[in-house]
Amino acid sequence: MASPEIEAQLAPLRIAVKEYGDLVRQLKEQGAPKIDIDKAVIELKARKKKLEDTEVALAPKEASFDRLKLEDLLKRRFFYDQSFSIYGGVTGLYDFGPMGCALKANMLQEWRKHFILEEGMLEVDCTSLTPEPVLKASGHVDRFADWMVKDVKNGECFRADHLIKNAAEKLIGDKKTDEATKSALQDVLARLEGFDDKDMQEVITKFGFKSPSTGNELTPPIAFNLMFPSQIGPTGDFKAYLRPETAQGIFVNFKRLLEFNQGKLPFAAAQIGLGFRNEISPRQGLIRVREFTMCEIEHFVDPNDKSFPKFKKVHSYPVVLFSACNQMDGQPAVSMTIGEAVEKGIVANETLGYYMARTHMYLVKVGVDPRRLRFRQHLGNEMAHYAQDCWDAEILTSYGWIECVGNADRSCYDLTQHSKATNTKLVAEKKLEQPKTVDVVEVVPNMAVLGKEFKKDAKRIQTALAQMSEESIEDLEKQISTGAFKLKVDDDEFSLTSNMLSVKRSTKTVHVEEITPSVIEPSFGIGRIMYAVLEHSFRQREGDEQRTFLALRPRVAPIKCSVLPISANERLNPIIDAVREELSRYELSYRVDDSAGSIGRRYARTDEIGIPFGVTVDFESEKEPWTVTVRHAESMEQVRVDLTELGSLMLALSTERMDWETAKEKYPIFETKSD
Repeated sequence: MASPEIEAQLAPLRIAVKEYGDLVRQLKEQGAPKIDIDKAVIELKARKKKLEDTEVALAPKEASFDRLKLEDLLKRRFFYDQSFSIYGGVTGLYDFGPMGCALKANMLQEWRKHFILEEGMLEVDCTSLTPEPVLKASGHVDRFADWMVKDVKNGECFRADHLIKNAAEKLIGDKKTDEATKSALQDVLARLEGFDDKDMQEVITKFGFKSPSTGNELTPPIAFNLMFPSQIGPTGDFKAYLRPETAQGIFVNFKRLLEFNQGKLPFAAAQIGLGFRNEISPRQGLIRVREFTMCEIEHFVDPNDKSFPKFKKVHSYPVVLFSACNQMDGQPAVSMTIGEAVEKGIVANETLGYYMARTHMYLVKVGVDPRRLRFRQHLGNEMAHYAQDCWDAEILTSYGWIECVGNADRSCYDLTQHSKATNTKLVAEKKLEQPKTVDVVEVVPNMAVLGKEFKKDAKRIQTALAQMSEESIEDLEKQISTGAFKLKVDDDEFSLTSNMLSVKRSTKTVHVEEITPSVIEPSFGIGRIMYAVLEHSFRQREGDEQRTFLALRPRVAPIKCSVLPISANERLNPIIDAVREELSRYELSYRVDDSAGSIGRRYARTDEIGIPFGVTVDFESEKEPWTVTVRHAESMEQVRVDLTELGSLMLALSTERMDWETAKEKYPIFETKSD
């Protein structure tokens, strides 16, 4: 909650947002023209953004955070850096170094345990290279095509609609712009979403829009697809793309997954893999990139029953929700239990609510500050036409609120689209409480004619005809009555005529019904989460601003502990070897730092890269039985431990089965000079 002083500054902005939120509702209720509604929505968005920007600006800042220092640390210690940097680098592409690679691997391991193992999900690993028809059916080929303009002199590229929007908003906000021009620009913004290249060129010419970087003239808009195109095979005829998301691989394997699950709903499939988007102007480090690791879950469920058996386990779990209503009314996000949110209809159903709670748990588990985490509901105009509800897990960083996880109820859109495109039934069977009589439409192939005409392909055609949906059969019947029907089977197409088949209608008693499952989809952007974790973990030592370090959660820390001999004296070598053997026996990652320099300087080096614990071998360690000290990086406190107990203690601490306070109660405190 904001302080009374901050709320007093925000109050007029909240009123301004509510004014236009009410206007949008009123226009929709009255059935007003779309252009009038769109104008009101544009103004609502502008007021909403001003409110959110002011909230972020007024919010108490993390006193110890300095983004430049964090970026320097991450680059200097090679957590990650721009790819191909010795060739000048490529924006939007990053290489992970040893520490970044291990951190990412540990976050993925936690994700796999938290979701796949805990929920008994079916994991798949599908190809990144995806045939064009798959992405055409899913809508990506059309949806990812944008219009782009270029600076005529230096070739710099801009997304045309973004350039027009930014230039128009700048002119509208300029006091020198006359009212007639402002009104014309507002009309442009209201209709911009439906513009084609000619419409955009007309606007650019009419208002004299230039390159925002140089002021140079712009080329006419050209089509640009955010997917990376490719081809399969040597001819170049088989078009393909690098996948923009991992989900489609799961959808096209739905039948196999359903069969593996013994034909039962609900079930969830999950995939960890790379996604690719050819962003026009990637920026903000790992926040917007062209190649990224995704973790996606597709939970298939009966569309008429989205209850979740384990929902009671999270019913009382608190989350911060920024609902669509609160956004429209200019009100802040509120904290409530996920159970209350579902009961009040704020969150659409138990399954979506369950995954939102589990998403929150995972983000906190890997190191996201829960005070800087919320779920924001998509407004009606933001959601895809097929989505029933959508909540983004947003994390507050120095870049503002960043969407890191999307939790969406996608209804049955994807399975329906792929079913239509392939004439393949992507359905599940649901047992009826009482048998019922239904009308049946089916294709009866004339195998004698098909066999004579298509030889060995006749069996494939028969199988494809048997899998056709009722809608597809009706389409076949219409086309075949006036000519031929083109049937696609895999990569082949066959022309069928009326003498090759017949359409039979009948009634039958059924004990099961076919349903197309709805899909609840949590989609995680690991790079964004990783950046947020690094930012939330960044610290500066009190009294020494130059001494920075990462207080990473032990469970995801790249290296669990450092091994630090107090001296280079060879007498300590047998103890150091014993420490290494003990840590290796428990499969714990460690780093030995026996370099020159004071122990304090070496502590600082290991703290900087997020090693949560340090094992120090000193001359007191020589006494029988051998002992070592274990240092907690964040507090700099130490305890002394028998070497025989070191492995079990470090395993408990690194998996967070034991916290540092408990360790201090169990083992004697080791007092030392401040390091």
